[in-house]
Amino acid sequence: MPKSLLLFFVLFSTSIAFAQNTITLKGKVVDAKTKLPIESATVYFTSVKDSSVVDYTITNKLGGFSLKIKKLQKEVYLKVSYISYQDFKEDITALTADKDFGVIELQEAVNELNEVVVKSEIPPIRIKKDTLEFNASSFKVGADANVEALLKQLPGVEISPEGKITVNGKEVSNILVNGKPFFGKDGKIATQNLPAEIIDKVQVVDTKTKSEQISGEASSSQDKTINLTIQEDKNKGLFGKVVAGKGSDKRYESSLLLNYFKGERKISLLASSNNINSVGFSMDEIFDNMGGGRNNSIYYDDERGSFGINDMRFGGMEGITKSNLVGANYQDKWMKKVDVNGSYYFANAESENANRTNRINLLPSGRTFTNSSSLTNSISNSHNVSFDFEIPVDSSATVVVSPKFIKGLSKNRFKSSQQTTDEAFNELNSSSNDDYAENENSRYGIDASFSKQFKKKRRGMVINFNTDAKRRDNFLSTNSATLFADNSLNDIRKQNKFEKDRNDYVKLEVRYGEPLTDSLRLSLTSEVTYRKTKNSFATFDFDNSTNDYTYFNAIQSNQTNAKVTTYFPSTGIIIGKQKINGRINIGPEFTKFDAQSDYLGTTTNRNKNYVFPRVQGYLSYNIDKSKSIYTNYNFTTQVPEAVQVLPVENLSNPLNTIVGNENLRPVQRHNVYFNFNNYDYASRSGYYLYSGFYFTKDEVVSSTVYDANFKSVTTYENVDKGIMGYLGASWSKSFKKEKRMLRFSTGIDFNYNLDQGLTNAVLYESRSVETNPKVSMTWSIDKLITLSSSYRYSYNSTDYKNYIIDNANTFKHNGKIEITSYFPKNVVFGSDFGYTYNSGIAEGFKKDFYLWNVSLGYNFFKDQMLAKVKVYDLLDQNLSSKRTITSTAIIDAENTVLKRYVMFSLTYKLEKFGGKKKSEGGIFIDD
Repeated sequence: MPKSLLLFFVLFSTSIAFAQNTITLKGKVVDAKTKLPIESATVYFTSVKDSSVVDYTITNKLGGFSLKIKKLQKEVYLKVSYISYQDFKEDITALTADKDFGVIELQEAVNELNEVVVKSEIPPIRIKKDTLEFNASSFKVGADANVEALLKQLPGVEISPEGKITVNGKEVSNILVNGKPFFGKDGKIATQNLPAEIIDKVQVVDTKTKSEQISGEASSSQDKTINLTIQEDKNKGLFGKVVAGKGSDKRYESSLLLNYFKGERKISLLASSNNINSVGFSMDEIFDNMGGGRNNSIYYDDERGSFGINDMRFGGMEGITKSNLVGANYQDKWMKKVDVNGSYYFANAESENANRTNRINLLPSGRTFTNSSSLTNSISNSHNVSFDFEIPVDSSATVVVSPKFIKGLSKNRFKSSQQTTDEAFNELNSSSNDDYAENENSRYGIDASFSKQFKKKRRGMVINFNTDAKRRDNFLSTNSATLFADNSLNDIRKQNKFEKDRNDYVKLEVRYGEPLTDSLRLSLTSEVTYRKTKNSFATFDFDNSTNDYTYFNAIQSNQTNAKVTTYFPSTGIIIGKQKINGRINIGPEFTKFDAQSDYLGTTTNRNKNYVFPRVQGYLSYNIDKSKSIYTNYNFTTQVPEAVQVLPVENLSNPLNTIVGNENLRPVQRHNVYFNFNNYDYASRSGYYLYSGFYFTKDEVVSSTVYDANFKSVTTYENVDKGIMGYLGASWSKSFKKEKRMLRFSTGIDFNYNLDQGLTNAVLYESRSVETNPKVSMTWSIDKLITLSSSYRYSYNSTDYKNYIIDNANTFKHNGKIEITSYFPKNVVFGSDFGYTYNSGIAEGFKKDFYLWNVSLGYNFFKDQMLAKVKVYDLLDQNLSSKRTITSTAIIDAENTVLKRYVMFSLTYKLEKFGGKKKSEGGIFIDD
């Protein structure tokens, strides 16, 4: 019997045996005076001995509750709590059989001034109108667990293999600590490095812009924001972690994170250095820095090793990467009213990669085959400085200013060779390159807003100002030889190329809202944007007479400029009710497009003026406390880029000449999105449905014509349409009985793409369908063991019209089993096993592989020290082979991967806090 099947059988049998040892408890909660049912009251059981929460649920619309728990031989309290009511409490000696508690009446709680008294007990979960709040102490995790491990225990919260967090199916876009960003809003540093034991509450709210926060408007986004609050006694002190490791094959890792908290002031320092492909900063509780490069990457190859903070991207390159990262974050409140948040990062990465690629080029009347190999060495340095200042002018007006500055330098050495043949394997062309490049880039900008609320309720004004300036200077020294069957076409180059890119963007938006009724507001908006771009190429050939690059190559040098100015005045309606929120703005968008080129002594101008309608709108409807619907629609246009409309021949690639087309029309794009969410906290189960549709008219595509030597000329054309649609559903269910937790989740995604293009003057069409069913399960016993397993199947089928082939398809299997054990005491064991299979990989590429990582650690010195031994790729099977199917090619590629190594590491944990220790409390839900 396969091990995976045996494991499933054991878990299934255990679940059945466990179910036979459970009882059902039910009852009804009502108001003592009115006898009306109370919805969302919290019913829970706590141990008399240590006050720990045994289990909990919430009441439904009729005030009823039903809870299945394991039979209890110990004394417990039954408690019922609801905001603005006195807590109900009943002592129960034991629970060994089904029981109906009948009608439980709650008395309204008032003080002498007839004001509502709210109990200070802390619930595992609290639901407000727009906030979902979890009490961290009610969800047990391992002794050395990070925040990510805590989030995985929360009902409705899912973390995908690539690290994307969703709450009830809605993606989390921001993660804050005490209401402020912690080394960037994406929050990976907070979730992967902050210890779970210092967290007081996990608050989930709708993601809002600053103007929406200040004005009190409902969020126009479906994204969620998680705010992590630090325990009061831990909000004054110093804590951190230091990791150092040395391994076989000269592998090493080191990480440092120090945090100082004192009220509003927080100072954090981080540093990381390793050569194990962890290009970000991750202190996984089991695998330390190895966490970023384990089986996560088998799901999304394109995101392998990538990590981002504040618009700065680290890694993402193929191969093996040595990285260094240093950063500091400062948060404070100046003059008791100005919120300040600032960060600085320095990142360094050095990568090496060997690539092998087989490509089938699809043509209307045939196919060609391109085989290539390359070696890449790169080094990059990046600096990032950013600040946020939130300044309250008075009680009704606020100014927010956020400056940022990014500067980077990269150096790359690239060697490659390739050969293209026809279907009879006759060589059409071959090429070799030996290139060296330096790229220096910088980016600076300011995001600022002013929000004002007037005396009349719901009357307000918002002014947003954004500016962004990008600079890129690129130097390329190339030594290439491109050979053809027709020797007269051979292209030998020894050149230095200098490229300069300038991109400046300014946007000013003024929004005014005037109340029409209690639930309707008139929205008047005026938006102006200005973008200016400039690009220049200067190419110098090697001159043998001077032994230097002094010969100016005019045909491979040019300059292009573009200015795009848009004005969008709009009128709209904002609706804001208890259950319905929405907004729609409609107006004309005036666009002025000016493009200019200087090429071979000729100056060309392309000036156009356009007027198109523009529509932006969304609608959100909360059916009840567990169900909601959201939909939005946008219609936008996009003008072509300067290089797409100007008659400049781009000859930088000897195999492909690119030239613009002055007759291009703007792209018109419709975007529709819909989702339905239903998560019931009483049953800890829910499902999520979503769909979206993009329809594009006058899509700009490449039109490529190949000659007999497979040398091409490409221009741009408008095609009738482009369609992209997607549909998905997910379901999850959690069972929690005392220290045991079992969670199932499953889902399926469908994607559809219709692409058109032109090859050899023939209009082709490709229609691709991708299906991705997935399932996962997690079983755990608090502070003892966690077992997680997941499986994902991906199938892609592409149909072609006017092509040499009619169809291409491929499928992938991805499976993973992860075990974490905290038994015996002070010992931590981790096993991470993954399997990947690619069906369509070409001959000569391995289709499947196993990746198994193990870790064994021991805590000592009062749990402040942790010694570990870890083995990456225990079976020495890791590889990177993948197939990509596009509308014009089928591509199989293989890259360098990290192979087996052993790492010995030592971790030191520092915790020095002031204040009293936090105690665990009861449960309530307020509305």
